[in-house]
Amino acid sequence: MRALSIAATGMQAQQTNVETIANNLANMNTTGFKQQRAEFEDLLYQNVVTPGAQTSDTGTFAPNGIQIGAGVKTSAIYRINTQGDLQSTGNPYDVAVQGAGFFEIQQPDGTDAYTRSGNFSLSPQGQLVTQDGLLVLPGISVPTNATATTINAQGQVLATIPGNTTPQTVGQLELTVFPNPAGLNSIGSNLFLQTPASGTAQTGVPGSPGYGTIQQGYLETSNVNSVDEITALITAQRAYEMNSKVVTAADQMLQETAQLSGP
Repeated sequence: MRALSIAATGMQAQQTNVETIANNLANMNTTGFKQQRAEFEDLLYQNVVTPGAQTSDTGTFAPNGIQIGAGVKTSAIYRINTQGDLQSTGNPYDVAVQGAGFFEIQQPDGTDAYTRSGNFSLSPQGQLVTQDGLLVLPGISVPTNATATTINAQGQVLATIPGNTTPQTVGQLELTVFPNPAGLNSIGSNLFLQTPASGTAQTGVPGSPGYGTIQQGYLETSNVNSVDEITALITAQRAYEMNSKVVTAADQMLQETAQLSGP
């Protein structure tokens, strides 16, 4: 009986859906986290009668045909890259991107990664780094004796040195955009890697056309909406329950059929 296997695919799909929702809710307070959404598509069909097939020698055709579906599968888990809210922190090394763009990060093996999480700090050498100690590219060093650090909307980093009232430019933050940011490969720790699906990284100055601006003293919060997630969770749970009822009904039908064929 096909209903058993079809309903099983539905239960598996809704399990993936619930796991995606659970991950969204778990990361509600993760800086720069982007909501994910499970997408589904139907499986192959058995064509008992193909739509448009000839049904007689006189040239009549089946207007609808008979196609029996095999169920559903998860086609993708899509990342929704909408802007999260900006939360004031008062920390001069916390920066948020307002608009498009990622910060470029150098990993320990020398390869580049990208993040929306701007909760940066200074290393013992005065370099701007992530909370894991990874260097923020293109590499910015703040003098250890600086009394104040300012990062403007265009990403210029200015430091005030004792004995000099005029701030000095010590670096320039850059942003990287992708033709398809949803195609980036998430590797955890708020980091993403470029893939063929994301397109080639394009680095530019904040505030330039197509690039966001920098907001010092702010962090971008997660764009997860708890109300939407709870609603989606209820819907997924009910869909799982209905598929499980199909399994129960199919089992009862098989049991009755077995009893009919008994002695």
